[in-house]
Amino acid sequence: METLSVVIPAYNEEDGIEEIARRVLAVEPDLKDVGVEKLELLVVDDGSSDATALIAEGIDGVTLIKHEVNRGYGAALKTGFSQASGNLVGFLDADGTYPPEYFPKLCTEAMNGADLVIGSRMQGADSQMPMTRRIGNFFFANLLSLIGRQRVTDSASGMRVFKRDVLEEIYPLPDGLNLTPVMSTRALHEGLQIVEVPIPYSERVGRSKLSVVHDGSLFLRSIIWTALSYNPVRILGVFGALGILVAGLVGAGILYARLQGITSIGPWGVAALFAALVSGVGGLSVFSLGILFNYLVSLFYDKPIRQGLFGQPIFEPSLDRHFWWMGSLVLLVGFVVAGVSLGLGLRGWEVERLWLYLLGSAMFIILGMQLLIFWILMRVLEELSQRKILTQNDMFGV
Repeated sequence: METLSVVIPAYNEEDGIEEIARRVLAVEPDLKDVGVEKLELLVVDDGSSDATALIAEGIDGVTLIKHEVNRGYGAALKTGFSQASGNLVGFLDADGTYPPEYFPKLCTEAMNGADLVIGSRMQGADSQMPMTRRIGNFFFANLLSLIGRQRVTDSASGMRVFKRDVLEEIYPLPDGLNLTPVMSTRALHEGLQIVEVPIPYSERVGRSKLSVVHDGSLFLRSIIWTALSYNPVRILGVFGALGILVAGLVGAGILYARLQGITSIGPWGVAALFAALVSGVGGLSVFSLGILFNYLVSLFYDKPIRQGLFGQPIFEPSLDRHFWWMGSLVLLVGFVVAGVSLGLGLRGWEVERLWLYLLGSAMFIILGMQLLIFWILMRVLEELSQRKILTQNDMFGV
C-alpha cells in the first residue's frame, strides 16, 4: 500500500499553518485516485514563540512534533523524515507559497520510477515569485545543471516528493535553509532519477525569513562544496585549465614579440608576464589538485561515482597517467633552455637578450617538478584504492 508522509516545517507561522495543513489534508481523495491509499501529515514546530504549535495540535489529522528550541529549517525537515512512516515522503513550506494540490502529480511521477520529484516554481505558469528570487533561482539552477550535467530548473524548491529509501543515499543534509540545494546536488551526483513537475508559486503569508544576500551566498557555497565532495576536478579543473590557458596565451604573445626583435617590455608587459607566471603555476596546481582529490573521493566511496572534468574521462588512459612523461619532458626542456641561456651569458650575451629564456626555463622546471610530484601521489592513491577493493573482495569471498 502506497503511503505519503508530508512534512511541514514551521517556525512562527501562526498566520498560515492552519490553512496549509487543511489544504494538505484535503488532497487525500485525489491521492487515492492516483494510487496513494494513505496520507500522513507531520507538522514540525521548530521552537516557535507564537501559537504555531497550539494551532497545529488542534487540527484533526495532524501529528505535531516539537523542537524545544529553534534548530533550523533543515533540522525540522530531518526530524519529520525520521518519524515519517510512508514509503513516499513529501514536504512543503508552511507559508502557503506551495500548492499541496499538486502532490498527486508529484506522487504519480515517484510511483512511475522517479527517485526525487521536484515541484518547479520556474516552470509554473502562475508564479508570483519575487524577481530577486527568480534571478537567484535561475543562477543556482544553471550552476547545478552545469556541475551535475543534468538539466534542473529549480534547485531550491521547497516542495518535493521522494522515495523514503533514497534518504540513505542523499544524507547527510544540513540543518539550515540550504537543505534543498544540497539535496538536489547530492541526488544528481548519486545518479538518482530526478523529475520536475511545474507548479504555481503564491505570495507567502506573513514575513519571509529568507535573506537574499546571506542565504544566497549560503546556497552558492553549499552547492560548490557538495559538488567538490563528489567530483572535485569538475570545478577545480575548470579554473586550473583557465589559468593554464591564460599563461599559454601571454607566453605566446611575448614569444612572438621577441621573434619580432622586441627585447624589452613596459609596465603592461610586466603585468602580463606576472599574470602568466602566476596563472601557469597556479592553474597547473589547481588542475592537478582536482584530479588528486578525485582519487581521495574514490577511496571513501564504495561505489563508482561520476568523475572527470566532463563527467567521464576523455583520455584513455586518463590524463594523470601521462603526467610522468609530460613532467619529464617539460623538466628536460627547462634544463636545456637554462643551460643554453647560461652558456650564452658566459659568452658575453647581454641579459636583455637572455632574461625571457631564463625566466621561461625556471617556469618549465617548476611545472615539470609539479607534474612528477602529482603523478607519484596519484599512483600511491591508486595503489591504496586497489588494495581497498581487493580487501573488500577477500572479505566477502568475491
